[in-house]
Amino acid sequence: MKITFSALSIPKKGSAVVLAGKDNKLGIIAQGLDESSDGALTRAMKAAKFKAEQGNFLEILAPAHLKLDRIIIAGISSDEELSLHDWERFGGGLHGRLAACKSEAVTLVLESAGDDDKVSSQAIARAIHGAVLRSYRFDRYKGEIKGGDKKKKDKKQGDKNSKLPDSMAVQCEKTADVRKAYSALDGLGSGVFVARDLVNEPANILYPLEFAARAKKLTKLGVKVEVLSEKQMEKLGMHALLGVGMGSVRDSALVVMQWNGGPKTQKPIAFVGKGVTFDTGGISIKPGAGMGDMKGDMGGAGCVTGLMHALAARKAKANVIGVIALAENMPDAAAQRPGDVVTSMSGQTIEILNTDAEGRLVLADALWYTQKRFKPQFMINLATLTGAILVALGQEHAGLFSNNDELSQRITDAGLTTGEKVWRMPLGAEYDKMIDCDIANMKNIGGRYAGSITAAQFLQRFVNDVPWAHLDIAGTAMNSPKSEINRSWASGYGVRLLNQLVADHYEK
Repeated sequence: MKITFSALSIPKKGSAVVLAGKDNKLGIIAQGLDESSDGALTRAMKAAKFKAEQGNFLEILAPAHLKLDRIIIAGISSDEELSLHDWERFGGGLHGRLAACKSEAVTLVLESAGDDDKVSSQAIARAIHGAVLRSYRFDRYKGEIKGGDKKKKDKKQGDKNSKLPDSMAVQCEKTADVRKAYSALDGLGSGVFVARDLVNEPANILYPLEFAARAKKLTKLGVKVEVLSEKQMEKLGMHALLGVGMGSVRDSALVVMQWNGGPKTQKPIAFVGKGVTFDTGGISIKPGAGMGDMKGDMGGAGCVTGLMHALAARKAKANVIGVIALAENMPDAAAQRPGDVVTSMSGQTIEILNTDAEGRLVLADALWYTQKRFKPQFMINLATLTGAILVALGQEHAGLFSNNDELSQRITDAGLTTGEKVWRMPLGAEYDKMIDCDIANMKNIGGRYAGSITAAQFLQRFVNDVPWAHLDIAGTAMNSPKSEINRSWASGYGVRLLNQLVADHYEK
């Protein structure tokens, strides 16, 4: 979607959006449109008993004496001051309304609607950002349908009967300020799209080495990317990670991404993602129902890759490490079995009681490698790790587990700012005992109860004293509830959250 910026003026063609604030007050341009159309806007608001509250829209078709196809009045009034995330939701909702109207060319007149509803440059930028996030569609496999001598192309894109706007012309005050505010958000939006694309891809297309190849494309943005092969991981002793991929014909890989945008003396911060490109459960095979969703079991790695794209695209002033552990968990004669014992890179041994508890195995080696090689300020790992987190939190919050209160609070605050919310869950010695094992240092499951917590306790054994947080995103990264800013199966959860964290606390 093409975005252009210009000063305020009366729109001449296509569809126009104007804002209405408290008591249905209109801005100067909207008042001009109302006068030119013999009061069509004010009459329509009165007839429809329209209240200019956030999320309310009123459409006026072919207004008299104007060449516009339609005018949409968008309410922005609220009892409380709108947050930047509210403005993103507003922009997403507006884009959805425009799609339903089948508008191809749109002018957004984003002016203040009276003294009570001032619209800042940041708010305008966030509204555009929300509209762009809502515009995402994953339709690359909707190809041509051949029948006889005719060729038809399925043009359906997302919302039923929708026609997405091809462009948006944004009119606003302080155009230069808005353009500057939006420039950083543009890179963030493209990072979210990267994450969504990766999670949406079918597993026959996106296998571990293909994922690694896509991560390598970040070199164009200045990210240094290394791909560790199975031989290199074998030499490092990563048998926990390698064990997960033993049943697959696809090689496993570990990808290391480095963005050096901060001072050379600054210790890096690190993000680690689970990248199981398809999870059958292995020998402990999953039920068939819903197994297709396991193409998204690399949502953590998708987020880390999208985050690295976003940080590089906006040239973040921080030193950041992104590590993704890639494997495919398949049943085969060569697959690891329940009862096997593997030795992790840390030297700790693990009894595999359930091969479907594989995400913690790939993360164990990835976390150990990251803290040993880079000695970061902190590590945050993301993983679609447990079904138990959906039982606990549903799909509105990701589970947060951490050994550091300050890091936890910062993540929580970033979640409230972006709308990608987290909820802190407990850790403790009592839970840790549940993964103790008679024949190895630990087992990879802790029993029926507290499944998300025992998984986090398992991961904590591989971080040493590094400040660390684990985000269980099984309920938020894939098949998540539709929202104003996303209609896709894959949400791209975590990119905006962690970008906010970096921007708030770790850029110099």
